[in-house]
Amino acid sequence: MVLRRVRADSCPLAGTRLLREWQGVEHAVTVLAEGFEFEGRPYRSLSAVARHITGTRWNGWTFFGLKGQGTGA
Repeated sequence: MVLRRVRADSCPLAGTRLLREWQGVEHAVTVLAEGFEFEGRPYRSLSAVARHITGTRWNGWTFFGLKGQGTGA
C-alpha cells in the first residue's frame, strides 16, 4: 500500500486507492469526496470497510496502514 496524496485535513484525496492484503486476498478501496467505495458499494468509514473484510471490529486507519503516518488518525 502506497499513499502519497493527502488533503490538508489529513484524509487521503478523493480518487486515492488504498490496498490491503488480508488472508491472501488483495482488497482495494477508493477514497471518495464523502467516504469510501469498496466492491462497488459506498461506505462512510474505513472502519466499516475493514469490518466487512474481516468480520471483526478494526480501526480502519490502522487496518489500511495509515495510522501513525501523520494522517490524523
